[in-house]
Amino acid sequence: MATRCCIAGGGPAGLVLGYLLARSGVPVVVLEKHDDFLRDFRGDTIHPSTLQVLEDVGLLDRFLRLPHQEIGELTADVFGEVVVMADFRHLPAPRPFLVLVPQWDFLDFIADEARKFPHFELRMGARVTRVLEEDGRVAGVEVSQRGDTQEIRAGLVVAADGRHTTVRTSAGLPTTDYGAPIDVLWFHLPRTPEDPSRTGGTMRPGSMLVTLNRDTYWQCAYVIPKGSLEALRARGLPAFRRSVAEISGFLGDVVDRIASWDDVKLLSVQVSRMPRWWRDGLLCIGDAAHAMSPIGGVGINLAIQDAVAAANLLAAPLREGRLLPAHLEAVQRRREWPTRVTQRMQIALQDALLSPLLARTDVPAGVPLPVRLLQRLPLLRRLPARAIGMGVRPERVRLPPAG
Repeated sequence: MATRCCIAGGGPAGLVLGYLLARSGVPVVVLEKHDDFLRDFRGDTIHPSTLQVLEDVGLLDRFLRLPHQEIGELTADVFGEVVVMADFRHLPAPRPFLVLVPQWDFLDFIADEARKFPHFELRMGARVTRVLEEDGRVAGVEVSQRGDTQEIRAGLVVAADGRHTTVRTSAGLPTTDYGAPIDVLWFHLPRTPEDPSRTGGTMRPGSMLVTLNRDTYWQCAYVIPKGSLEALRARGLPAFRRSVAEISGFLGDVVDRIASWDDVKLLSVQVSRMPRWWRDGLLCIGDAAHAMSPIGGVGINLAIQDAVAAANLLAAPLREGRLLPAHLEAVQRRREWPTRVTQRMQIALQDALLSPLLARTDVPAGVPLPVRLLQRLPLLRRLPARAIGMGVRPERVRLPPAG
């Protein structure tokens, strides 16, 4: 078969791009290798920058009818003192708060809205095995779906298939790894009505735990030094449970719900970026182009910003059959600088805050100076809120709907 645009990956970047292109009248096929979106421990935070995108296309009110939690402030327990780290309530956005919603609900929502357009097709259980090349350009993909193999020809192939991208590897495009000193262990624990309601992090000498309030349960992220999981396992599951309980005392009565190491999922953190995001006929966006640290939870929202910029710049050339490599280069020019700035901030926080914290064995006399300033000068809390909630150079949808 043939289409104007074939998107590999039905995550937030792929589906939002597919939705926007189809809305603008571009025939698009999105390929998702899994049969559904039900995979746990994916990013569940939708930031104000993404809420603005949903407002731009008239979907925000419908989206907010989904069960969700709203966060106006991010807090942290820093060596026993609870501090406000970011205040989102003053952001220039239609809804100045973070939304916590299971990612599968977000993806189902976007997919359902996209199916309303005649130019949109979503294939589940369709795995891209390699790119097809003709005369030095990418001309489509080979797809394996339920035991059958098919070739899909496309004017543009978009790799939105994550940091372990098959498309980028098949196309021979390199990426640069900038290193990360941490990994993250994800797990769920029940939440009781007596538990605190705040979403945030808890810092103790040698450890950090982030707890996301999901109403009936806590989604927990336990930060460890890079590559230390096997040493942690060697100390035994009871020792891990005790560590979690010592960091956040209110979890002490439920840590036994971590029944085995199978309940704990490793996120191997990486920070990487492609020197060039495109080839003739191919564009990489989201984690396929730049893997982000989980710091700030900005990865999903940065990927969606890529999708919006790509749609703004590519919809007309795709629809009119005049797409050139210069159009793909323009997408990278638009999005590379925000990516570089965000990654530099993440690397700085990893090196200056998390690595020393995880190596620390003594309790400091007080909270660090930057944290004290956030407490004394509430206006400063708007700076991290802006960086997390809106990001660098937030994108707006500039495309009118077709017809």
